[in-house]
Amino acid sequence: MRKYLFGSGLLSSVMSGMTLLRSLRSNDGFTWRQALAWLSWGITLALAIGSIVDIYRAGRGHVVAEDSPVDGDEQKLLRRRLRK
Repeated sequence: MRKYLFGSGLLSSVMSGMTLLRSLRSNDGFTWRQALAWLSWGITLALAIGSIVDIYRAGRGHVVAEDSPVDGDEQKLLRRRLRK
């Protein structure tokens, strides 16, 4: 569980979300730049969660999509999990 929660993608996404929440406290109105920042944050969070799901599935021996960063490493991840 620790390797998923403290992954760099998820950690940076949470930190940028906290920064965006702090920016809402200002008295400035909601601008198009803030809208783009929130959109970017949502995409980053979705990609981080998607990579966690791929690593989890590959570690269980399931086939992952070809565009996944762990594509082709399923057997190695499964062996590592079974060794524990």
